[in-house]
Amino acid sequence: MLVPMLDHIVLTVRDLARSLAFYERALAPLGYGNGVSFDGHAGHATLKGIGDDAETYLLLRKGTASPGAVHFAFAAKSKKAVAAFHAAAVAAGGQDNGPPGPRPHYFDGYYAAYVLDPDGYNVEAVHQKR
Repeated sequence: MLVPMLDHIVLTVRDLARSLAFYERALAPLGYGNGVSFDGHAGHATLKGIGDDAETYLLLRKGTASPGAVHFAFAAKSKKAVAAFHAAAVAAGGQDNGPPGPRPHYFDGYYAAYVLDPDGYNVEAVHQKR
C-alpha cells in the first residue's frame, strides 16, 4: 500500500479565525471538512485546521504570513470540483488568481484554478488525467 506523500502542512496566517473560515468554505467542494484543533502547550503553537478521511490536514497557526514562501495545490476529483473550489474560495473572500481552465503549458490534461487566500498565499485546485 502506498502511503500518501504528505501527512499535514502547517501554514502561518495573520488571522487564525478568518483563515480557518476561508479554508473551510474553499475546500468543502473538494471533500475536505474534518476539523482538527490542537490548543498547544509550552513550546508549541495552537493549530486549527481541516482535513480529509485519510487524516491529511492543512493546519493553520497565527503569526507572520509569508505568501511568497509556499504554493500548494489540492487534488480535485473532477473539473467541476475545480470550478466549485474557485467559486467557493472567491465567495469566502479569496482573490481570483486564475479562473478554472486547462493549463496545457504544464502538460496535457492539467485543469486548475488559482485563488489568493486572505494572506496572499496562492492556493490551487487541480484535476489531472493520470
